[in-house]
Amino acid sequence: MRYVVPQFIDVEDKIIGPITTRQFLILLATSFIGFITYKLVDFTLFLVLGIMELIIGGVLAFFRVNGQPFHFFMLNVVQTLRRPQLRLWDKQYLDGELREIMKAPPPPPPPKRIRKESLAGAKLGELSLIVNTGGVYNPEE
Repeated sequence: MRYVVPQFIDVEDKIIGPITTRQFLILLATSFIGFITYKLVDFTLFLVLGIMELIIGGVLAFFRVNGQPFHFFMLNVVQTLRRPQLRLWDKQYLDGELREIMKAPPPPPPPKRIRKESLAGAKLGELSLIVNTGGVYNPEE
């Protein structure tokens, strides 16, 4: 039986010409924010804010960094900045802690390994005969 293996799974579906669903939704949200800005502020302020909104919306919709959308890149930048940049481990023990560590009994030694005897050629032959016959052959008989 043959199965179809999906290819190009990282390519987004296009809905309007070369525009993907994600890009369309970002442009739709940008247009909605622009409409709200038009209704709430005077025209000169609307032009200034509208140009900034168009630039931000265009960058979020179409700009890619290392093959990934810009908003994923920005999320990675924020996550990187929230983590500490330098990690050091320099544990300083106090005198009391050192004394407690020295008083503690040493851990028990690991258990000794049990050595299994190696199988001889005759024993291997008998085992393979038992397996091949499905257990019908019994070497003790």
